[in-house]
Amino acid sequence: MERLDIELLRLYPEMTRSRLAGLVKAGFVKVNGEVVEKAGLKIAPDKDIIEVEFPPPVPANPEPEDIPLSIVYEDEHIIVIDKPAGMVVHPAPGHATGTLVNALLAHAPQIANLGCRERPGIVHRLDQETSGLIIVAKTEKAMQNLAKAFASHRDIEKIYLAICHGRPTLESGRIETLLARHPVDRKRYAIVDKNGKLAITNWRLAKRLSCGLSLIECKIETGRTHQIRVHLSSMRCPIIGDKMYGKGALDRQLKPIPERQMLHAWKLSLWHPVESRRLEFISPIPDDMNSYISSEI
Repeated sequence: MERLDIELLRLYPEMTRSRLAGLVKAGFVKVNGEVVEKAGLKIAPDKDIIEVEFPPPVPANPEPEDIPLSIVYEDEHIIVIDKPAGMVVHPAPGHATGTLVNALLAHAPQIANLGCRERPGIVHRLDQETSGLIIVAKTEKAMQNLAKAFASHRDIEKIYLAICHGRPTLESGRIETLLARHPVDRKRYAIVDKNGKLAITNWRLAKRLSCGLSLIECKIETGRTHQIRVHLSSMRCPIIGDKMYGKGALDRQLKPIPERQMLHAWKLSLWHPVESRRLEFISPIPDDMNSYISSEI
């Protein structure tokens, strides 16, 4: 028997062991047709079949791009952006250009050396198809303080709006689970009993809509990847247009058919990371979501 990462290093000697381990962790390696997640997995090199998918390379340093930004607020230390649906936050395999980071580097080039070089100034993220508010640091002090605030989840309130299939049985509730990558599909996340990260979503039924839909307000205490999408799906109220956790057959019965997941980062409230004052921002509900809502909330 041999460790998977050792066998990968033998097969791909031009690559580093850490790079190969990263591919395993990111879900790009299969053994006998199954995605594996441990680089130290014991395998039989003469029997087991190993498959490796190599994602497209991402530029080491994102380049500035002249992309329009919807700026909600900006000062010396921070910038708050109303991100449109469809924009990726930072470069990643398959999305090397056209991201929010590329646009920010053109607007505020001083952020280039803040934090990770692939995502300078970024302290939290939104899914590509999620619209709404995101805050970015412009100075080192703001970056450090925002990172601490988001890590501790103190003094920050993030509220999302989601249009969902179905109706909750209660008017409000709290979902507290562990989330981890799906054991088979590494692009998905799932609720697990152990070895996951704590995820907490407080939800409220904001409005009953036509066609059996609901407008649900979600206030999150943690910021796990796909958290709201997984939690709402677990209560049988999947977000309409969500191609990963939703109900495509039900989506196709709607008019209009949703072109993206109807999830919007609606409200952001926090203490300024440098100055002693409270900030609160609200992003208008996008037109595509308003098409399912008969009146403003």
